[in-house]
Amino acid sequence: MKSKPKKQDLSRRYHTRVVANVIYSALVAALVEIFLVTNLSMLADYAREARWSNALLTSVGNSDTVIVLGYVLVGVIIFTVTFLLLQEKSIAYISRISDAIESISEGDLNTSIDVIGDDEFSSMAANLNKMVEDIRRLMDKEREAERSKNELITNVAHDLRTPLTSIIGYLELLSSKVDLPPDMQKKYIDIAYSKAKRLEKLIEDLFGFTKMNYGKLSMHVSKVDIIKLLGQLLEESYPNFADKGLSYELQSNVPAKIITADGNLLARLFDNLINNAIKYGAEGKRVLVKVHAEKETVQVSVTNYGYVIPAQELPLIFEKFYRVEHSRSTHTGGTGLGLAIVKNIVEMHGGTIGVKSDLNGTVFTVTLQTDFDIDKEHFGKLG
Repeated sequence: MKSKPKKQDLSRRYHTRVVANVIYSALVAALVEIFLVTNLSMLADYAREARWSNALLTSVGNSDTVIVLGYVLVGVIIFTVTFLLLQEKSIAYISRISDAIESISEGDLNTSIDVIGDDEFSSMAANLNKMVEDIRRLMDKEREAERSKNELITNVAHDLRTPLTSIIGYLELLSSKVDLPPDMQKKYIDIAYSKAKRLEKLIEDLFGFTKMNYGKLSMHVSKVDIIKLLGQLLEESYPNFADKGLSYELQSNVPAKIITADGNLLARLFDNLINNAIKYGAEGKRVLVKVHAEKETVQVSVTNYGYVIPAQELPLIFEKFYRVEHSRSTHTGGTGLGLAIVKNIVEMHGGTIGVKSDLNGTVFTVTLQTDFDIDKEHFGKLG
């Protein structure tokens, strides 16, 4: 890779070029002056011998002061014209740079300058191009941030309003003076409760995203038995498994595995993956959580055998706000933040996460370090 010239080198090259042009211009002026003086003197001597009556030649022959000044003036003119001709490229280049700066100041960020040569002006052009590119990238990032904010507001408004409307509707029915049978009352209460739980989950995702996005999610590292943690999470999710008619299985090549991690964040990570498998794996009737532990790493895979994610959507699945088309139903819809948060938690632990989906199942695979070296306080940020 070619190293970038230092500023002093560029300045030295430019000054050297200017000095060379000055010397060259002076030599041209001197040669012309010598030619004029020599030839005019010869003509003056010849005129005297031939007895011509010519005031100019007579003045030259007598070395009149006016003629000397004329020589000086001609020399200055010749030097100036020669120097300007030699500097014409640099002057034109400076003019192009100046026009580009004016265009950029008026908001035209598609302006660019060809980098010619290796002097201070070429360096200025390169830096100007880089500045324009940086500004364009920054503006694109600002537009993306604005788009994400608007998308967040739209998604949150829609996803919060739907369960909230249902909760209000059922509570109004229950609080009305119409006598409802006890079984109908219980049904409405159960529906309102499930909608409230969904609302709670949406709000938790929103708060989690906000904390990560603004770097306010702290990390408290301790020793965690990941096998025990996964077993507890699966047991706690039993009502959800039963509701969807699913069975679950935990397989591991070791009875226990202690790793260094934030237990609360890991619980959130795998709880999201397990709930994700429950939501989209109902058709497969089974969820498999598999652990493969080695000395320095531990790999956890969560597999469901339900909906197959299209191949073209797999690279996008961890992006914030992204939801596959199947997930937009009222039964499975969320804010689209869950997997983005999962990915961020994995990266905060220095691990990796991947996904594959085909007729053999949809598998999310998390790989973590067993000894994760980190300060007691670590701040994550959602990219």
